[in-house]
Amino acid sequence: MKRYRQQKFFITALILFSSFGIRGQDDAEHLKLWYDAPADASVQDSPNGWKDDPEWLKSLPLGNGSLGVMVYGDVNRERIQLNEESMWSGSPDDNDNPEAYAAQDKIRQLLFEGKYKEATELTNSTQVCKGEGSGHGNGAEVPFGCFQTLGDLWIDNGKQDPYENYHKELDLEDAVVRVRYTQNGINYTREIFTSYPDQVMVARFTADRPGAISFTSTMSRPERYKVAVEDNQLIMSGALSDGKGGEGLEYMARLKALTKNGNVKYVNGQIEVQDADEVTLILSASTDYMLKYPEYTGRDYKRLTVNSLTNATKKTYQQLLGNHIKEYQSYYQRVHFDITPNSFDPIPTDVRLKNYKQTKNDSHLEELFFQYGRYLLISSSRPGTLPANLQGIWANKIQTPWNGDYHTDVNVEMNYWPAEVTNLSEMHLPLFDLIGSLVEPGEKTAQVQYHHKGWVVHPITNTWGYTSPGEAASWGMHTGAGAWICAHILEHYSYSNDKNFLEQMYPVLEGSTKFYMDWLVKDPKTGQLVSGPAVSPENTFIAPDGSKSQISMGPAHDQQVIWQLFTDFLKASKELGIKNSFTAKVEESLNKLAGPQISSDGRLMEWAEEFPEVEPGHRHISHLFALHPGSQISLRETPKLAIAAKKSLDYRIENGGGHTGWSAAWLINQYARLQEAEKAKSSLETVLSKSTSPNLFGLHPPFQMDANFGTTAGIAEMLLQSREGIVHLLPALPKEWPTGKISGLKAKGGLTIDMEWQDGELLFADIHSPKAQNVTVVYDGKESQITLKKGEKYNFGK
Repeated sequence: MKRYRQQKFFITALILFSSFGIRGQDDAEHLKLWYDAPADASVQDSPNGWKDDPEWLKSLPLGNGSLGVMVYGDVNRERIQLNEESMWSGSPDDNDNPEAYAAQDKIRQLLFEGKYKEATELTNSTQVCKGEGSGHGNGAEVPFGCFQTLGDLWIDNGKQDPYENYHKELDLEDAVVRVRYTQNGINYTREIFTSYPDQVMVARFTADRPGAISFTSTMSRPERYKVAVEDNQLIMSGALSDGKGGEGLEYMARLKALTKNGNVKYVNGQIEVQDADEVTLILSASTDYMLKYPEYTGRDYKRLTVNSLTNATKKTYQQLLGNHIKEYQSYYQRVHFDITPNSFDPIPTDVRLKNYKQTKNDSHLEELFFQYGRYLLISSSRPGTLPANLQGIWANKIQTPWNGDYHTDVNVEMNYWPAEVTNLSEMHLPLFDLIGSLVEPGEKTAQVQYHHKGWVVHPITNTWGYTSPGEAASWGMHTGAGAWICAHILEHYSYSNDKNFLEQMYPVLEGSTKFYMDWLVKDPKTGQLVSGPAVSPENTFIAPDGSKSQISMGPAHDQQVIWQLFTDFLKASKELGIKNSFTAKVEESLNKLAGPQISSDGRLMEWAEEFPEVEPGHRHISHLFALHPGSQISLRETPKLAIAAKKSLDYRIENGGGHTGWSAAWLINQYARLQEAEKAKSSLETVLSKSTSPNLFGLHPPFQMDANFGTTAGIAEMLLQSREGIVHLLPALPKEWPTGKISGLKAKGGLTIDMEWQDGELLFADIHSPKAQNVTVVYDGKESQITLKKGEKYNFGK
């Protein structure tokens, strides 16, 4: 499938900048992460351990979608940990199990007969992948592979002298990390950024005394690397394991130093700088990865790194900085959020976070966290790059937790929940490239595993087109993943109104629909269509025969994601004027799907029968997909089901649910949909007080980026919700945010909305529409019908 891309921005103007921000702009307006102490670069954790390196979680992230770095800010020996989007070990592999199909009818029969123990045993022995799968989450040396660190850039100043006046910051306004300190009476400054227009990392070192900058610099990696000097460049290169005993992906990083006065030497695998007034390090990196299946064909990564470095070194530092900021701000500045109309204490971010764990009250930290999620999405997902993975684009290990892959049973989807509503629609595009890349291998999996048409993917995938089940059926039989991830197609279209996009993605949507049309079977008791054998992701129930099981027919999650897929497919078909025998069959099947049910205690049922959970506070709330991010359940249209969903949420919380970062983030969104403002705020407090590191990375633990993205989406959900033709203003505004304003949020239909409120009451909302349309605006329980003209800004509430 042809990749869906956006054109790159062309830089046509330069902007003048001061050393610490935009000239003439009040520095207090910038949202910053800042600290009065560095991360300790001398402390290094095991490259293969799952435990997070605490010092790494104090470093600050930069990224341009393809190149990511973590800046420690250590004074005497700076460490800049490096990542490249496609640093994946492993290689394409055949994991489809041809023995699976023969057992499926028998498993269904056993489940319909209530013989769960026998069905589970048969499922576990037959409905798994062939081969080693993901290596049980340790795939660095198996074909599944692992997202890995590119290595480290070291800058050794050759000093151990004391220092003072230390300050390290990440300015979200311009995506620049700045470090300053005083040592031996000299004031030193560093500025580091990653540029998308120029495809390089830039690090400038300055001092207020001539000739004061001297250091040695090199690059290293825990394994599989060599460093050489060539053409006045430092080059680190190597090849990762293909998981089959050979070498796979090849990579390269190039580094060059530009100085004002002083001397530079490239010797013995390092750069030596002596007595310079100013030094600028420029680094480029790439691999030979190409997103193409089933054949693996590499790109010319050596030429890419040469060209990027050569072109960047022809520009001044101010030109590079200007290009970077202009392009970055074209995204970041679309949304402004302020819930701190009064001044706030200027304290370091780690201290602020520590205080929050006690007080649960810091609106500035909450607005910072919201914009930080947008910053991280811009930094880790750009048009034409790979999508953000479990760790975005930042990983400091060889064996990254859970392989740093794409978990399709909530995690990669959660990464993109904020994309549309927070006005970062272009950042959504890499996800569609990934989905498109799964169609060909997914068609093979559908045929081999199930003898079905269309394509399928299970709960994990990687950059090599893995679509098979996992190596354990208890979690690996999540056949609903394809339907879930395809929900993003109509989500993007509903906000963008982009019919070209819908036309390109329609075959993908159709292929997924074909698989589930074949996968559904008739329940002999009810006559309704159900999926199975299937799981409710990672959750376990006690069956009537006393066995503990994950496998059943028609679990709520499967039914809901299939409902969403069929509904979206029919909408897409209507939008594109497609009506045929297949769309008629899909509509017929949609009406026969087993739908959400309410249990005897008033909760929304997770399985087709009222099974008790083994873990009542389970972190997954997959059976509430229909409430969020799905659209099958809402307070407005299905109030009884919404109330049942609320009881399910409350029950999870009462039993310890929401105890991981991403799970608590999902609860923010769920409670916001239910207009439970204080419970949404409480879940936000859980994320910040229990699942956030000093550099504000979300923690499962270990570090996972989905908590950041899910929380940003949740805050937006508290302030604005939309369905087709309906916009709900301030649906879950907590009492702790009595006064505030937000501009640039998006609603379905392509609407852009600016709002301001005071004492908990909406002052006004400006609604801008790119097309003529009728919209129902809901606020404070009242509905207003408004007619919007193309290009008009409608003032609601003034």
